[in-house]
Amino acid sequence: KNECILSGIMSVNGKKVLHMDRNPYYGGESSSITPLEELYKRFGISDSPPESMGRGRDWNVDLIPKFLMANGQLVKMLLYTEVTRYLDFKVVEGSFVYKGGKIYKVPSTETEALASNLMGMFEKRRFRKFLVFVANFDENDPKTFEGVDPKLTTMGDVYKKFDLGQDVVDFTGHALALYRTDDYLEQPCLETINRIKLYSESLARYGKSPYLYPLYGLGELPQGFARLSAIYGGTYMLNKPVDEIVMEGGHVVGVKSEGEVARCKQLICDPSYIPDRVHKVGQVIRVICVLSHPIKNTNDANSCQIIIPQNQVNRKSDIYVCMISYAHNVAAQGKYIAIASTTVETSDPEAEIEPALELLEPIDQKFVAISDMYELTDDGTESQIFASRSYDATTHFETTCNDIKDIYKRMTGSDFDFENMKRKQNDVFGEDEQ
Repeated sequence: KNECILSGIMSVNGKKVLHMDRNPYYGGESSSITPLEELYKRFGISDSPPESMGRGRDWNVDLIPKFLMANGQLVKMLLYTEVTRYLDFKVVEGSFVYKGGKIYKVPSTETEALASNLMGMFEKRRFRKFLVFVANFDENDPKTFEGVDPKLTTMGDVYKKFDLGQDVVDFTGHALALYRTDDYLEQPCLETINRIKLYSESLARYGKSPYLYPLYGLGELPQGFARLSAIYGGTYMLNKPVDEIVMEGGHVVGVKSEGEVARCKQLICDPSYIPDRVHKVGQVIRVICVLSHPIKNTNDANSCQIIIPQNQVNRKSDIYVCMISYAHNVAAQGKYIAIASTTVETSDPEAEIEPALELLEPIDQKFVAISDMYELTDDGTESQIFASRSYDATTHFETTCNDIKDIYKRMTGSDFDFENMKRKQNDVFGEDEQ
């Protein structure tokens, strides 16, 4: 999917783009699978879906679950590149956090926060003070620092300053700042403060949760960027096998497919196309579950996210659940799709994800996938080959956007600038259409 987004952005920037995909659909491993029969086939289940699953073509199942932060970078990219013309979004109905075996709603209003059982009375006051501090914090105005140095004070020390207890720290770091591990506690606090601000600003836009999800599934995103690329003269080829990446003098000069070579100056691809330039850094387990009921204790939400902070289940990394349903045109009437995911830490990944699956019972059908995660051994400076990172276990797109901006900078030598994208759009579409 990153490749689709980048091909759209590079086309807008006046680059000549040829986009090849060995698959018959857009988006590689981050596509949505339809009809349901295709999903059964893909996971090697020989039975066909039972009749109770409804019509196969009513299903669009994401292989990799992600929500968009309403005020986050991907939504900005979509707005700036006008891809929003092709998409319809719905607000996700709630975010929940796991504590002591139960799930609690992450409060989305002050009233909810005061009524929440997540913390006691005195804790709430201290937490409120902390949130006011974060909301007012401006890295360019030392008057707002209250003795905190954004580049030196660690986030752990900021929590201590406000006397926040362990449960509140867990909840803030994992359900608001959306960290997967606790490494951030030792880091300077600025990034965490900005992440909590992003959460609050995204929440403020629509009120129920800070997350959005596109109707008909995430497969709509790469298709939208593919259309954008085409408007700017980009060419797409699906079902196009890549036989060889052609190198000369240590840098890429083309791609060989079915006996022909398409010449190029730069190449963007996912790690699966260049196994010799990446190394494995871990695994993610994802379990797609089909349910005939909403998840218990979520107020019958037809979409939600559940975060199980690692501390609560004696792990190093969080477990996520991302749930959508027929309300998003991705499942048959009355059906729900919940996808649990986490970073693998032991030799028994299915046991690791069990706490999430317990929240989803009864489950009609499970599809288990364990994927390798790769990182580049090569930053592309010399080879001019730029590979995106594998998708991580998070349920939102912020880490993905950082990767896109990083590749953009390595390719062009300059920072990705939203305003500049907008100006280039105006040149093509004219001011009045914006």
